[in-house]
Formats: sequence, structure tokens, C-alpha cells
Amino acid sequence: MLKNITLGQYFPGDTVVHRLDPRTKILIAILFLVAVFVVRTYYGFLALAILFGIIIALSRVGVRTILRSIKPLLFIIIFTFLLNIFFYTGETILWEWGILHISVQGIEKAIFIAIRLLLLIIATSLLTLTTSPMQLTDGMESLLKPLKKIKFPVHEMAMMMSIAMRFIPTLVEETDRIMKAQTARGAEFDSGNLLKKAKNMIPLLVPLFVGAFKRADELALAMESRCYRGDIGRTKMKTLRLGRIDLWSLVICTASCVLMMVFL
Repeated sequence: MLKNITLGQYFPGDTVVHRLDPRTKILIAILFLVAVFVVRTYYGFLALAILFGIIIALSRVGVRTILRSIKPLLFIIIFTFLLNIFFYTGETILWEWGILHISVQGIEKAIFIAIRLLLLIIATSLLTLTTSPMQLTDGMESLLKPLKKIKFPVHEMAMMMSIAMRFIPTLVEETDRIMKAQTARGAEFDSGNLLKKAKNMIPLLVPLFVGAFKRADELALAMESRCYRGDIGRTKMKTLRLGRIDLWSLVICTASCVLMMVFL
């Protein structure tokens, strides 16, 4: 069922991508996200897809793993696609019925947005799949360090984001366990139309939220018992240092994204 979902999970490895400094990967991911929104041609999207394909090959994560990370958000992509097709106002109308209409411009807009969403998911998935939650926390904390001068809680914010990402696979596993338990008691989650499937999911919410609150409480108690006091007196087991490969990766990805945004 849900056990194959890889959204928010970390896949350990010893590839070039895994060994990159987390700050490098975060900055490259931000560059990719900006490029996805700025690029406005199919050639630009193709160039981004090729770049992502190279990174997937270097990280050895596998195309199937990336596809499984897209699966949970596939409904949002399809919904957004249909919304733009039927409600976007275009000049060249192909079909019309009441408030619904399909136009050439609407189809083009729907395809563009669907591709953008796919590329956004792939970019963020590559970051989380190749960077451990602890590395992400350290990287974000290091990048946001200048904000400490204006009393911004950098460490606390980075910790919150890290915990939230680590809870995604936990909640997926919990949902899968509850679904199996209710299926054994006669519940059906795969039968009926889309509306019925959505209604069948409602009984999952109460035990899922109860389990989430319980795990959050256990985590808070564990942190308290270990005398966690935020960033006060904390030291790093491993100091983050940018190497030559990090600098070259930043230069290559920055140059590629700038060229795509300017010429494509």
C-alpha cells in the first residue's frame, strides 16, 4: 500500500552527491526551484529534466525511487491539470459547456503547470533522498546563521523543519499500519469511485492524529530527559567544510540554471 512511498525518506549512499556538503545541496535545490519557475519553454524544461537525470544517475537513487516520491502528490498534479484545462480563459475555444471550457491556451497552461509541479517534486526529493535529516538541520542552520543577529531563532527553526521531515515517513508507516488493521476488520479503501474512496479514508484520521500526538509527546519527553536546551552550549560532532567538489558543483549548477533562465 503506502510502504513504497519514499517522500521525505533518506536513502544512505556513498556517491558523489551523498558526499556533498548539505549547504551545497540546499543552495543547488533552491537554484533548481527558481529555475523551474523562471523557465517558460519546453526546451528549458527538457534541459532541467536532463540535469535532474544526471544527478539521479550520479546519486544512484534510481528512477523508481523518484517515481515513488511523486506518487503521493500525483492527485494534486492531476487536479491542478484539470482545473487549468476546464477553467483557464483562453482565446481559442475548442469545447464549451456552461462554465466549463477547453481552450488551446488552457491546455498549454495545464501542461506547463503539471511539468513544473513534477520538476519541483523531483528537485526536493533529490535533496531529501541524498541528505540525512541531521545534515539538513546542520546545513539550514549554517545558512541561516546571519539571521541570529536580528534575534531570529535559527537553530529552533532548523530543528522544527528537520523533525517535520523525519515525521513524514513515520506518518506514512503509521497510516499503512492502520489501513491494514482496518482492512482485516472488513474496511474497503480501494473500492468505489473517488468520492467514496475519500469517505473511506475519514476513519483513518482519528487514530492517525492520536498516534502523531503520542509520538510528538514521546519525542518531547526524550529531548527533555536529555537536557535539550536549544542551541545553548551545543557543539558539532562534524564541522561543515566546503570542499573543491562543492565549489565546482555550485559553479556548474549555477551556470546551468542561469543559462536556462536567460536563454530558455
